[in-house]
Amino acid sequence: MAVSIVGTKSTTDGDVLGVCSISTTDYRHRRVTAPHSHACFTSRTSAIVGIDSGYLSFISKHFGKGKPLRYKIEKFATSLCNNRGLTCKEIYFYIAPPYQSPKPTKEESNRKANYDKFIEKLKNVKPKVFIREGRCQKIGETYQQKGVDTLMTMDLLKTAQKRDIKSIIIITADTDFVPIINDIRKDYKIKVTLAYFTDRKRKSAFSLSNELWKSCDDKILIKKEYFED
Repeated sequence: MAVSIVGTKSTTDGDVLGVCSISTTDYRHRRVTAPHSHACFTSRTSAIVGIDSGYLSFISKHFGKGKPLRYKIEKFATSLCNNRGLTCKEIYFYIAPPYQSPKPTKEESNRKANYDKFIEKLKNVKPKVFIREGRCQKIGETYQQKGVDTLMTMDLLKTAQKRDIKSIIIITADTDFVPIINDIRKDYKIKVTLAYFTDRKRKSAFSLSNELWKSCDDKILIKKEYFED
């Protein structure tokens, strides 16, 4: 499958750009009800945006009815920040390169080449995008993204310790981040906003855990319009 890139546009599709395919069961947790209103910022505070590319790809495919949308990551992140009156200072993009066999097939080599082109384009956009790469592990006939959670946890702590950022937006559905979220909120007074998606269906693949929901100060429901230029 070819990469869909226009300028810095990408689909961030698991099969295309190397984010390991993620089973929908990875995001099946207890259902929560989205609030009807959110608190707004009164000034343009700088914020960092952390993106779990696998989760965002999952949402993108939903909006694209099975096909990932084309969009610019930097504009997507900026749209989220604008939603809360924030200025997007930096973006941390968590991804895994496509799996490569000991002797890569032609298809694997093509995917890696397309992935490399995509990453190079991201390095030149503004706000600055930090590419944080995990690894793609093959288990039987499935592929799993590894190491990304550890990288995001490290970055959240390092960002908090710098004390020059008071607001972080994270795009994830992983409950493993609850402890670090609680710590940086308590110890460093960081405001953490969760960007999420729900289709409001019972036993939905988009359901979030109550633990993750409660650990964050604010929430932004991801809409299709955030993917648009």
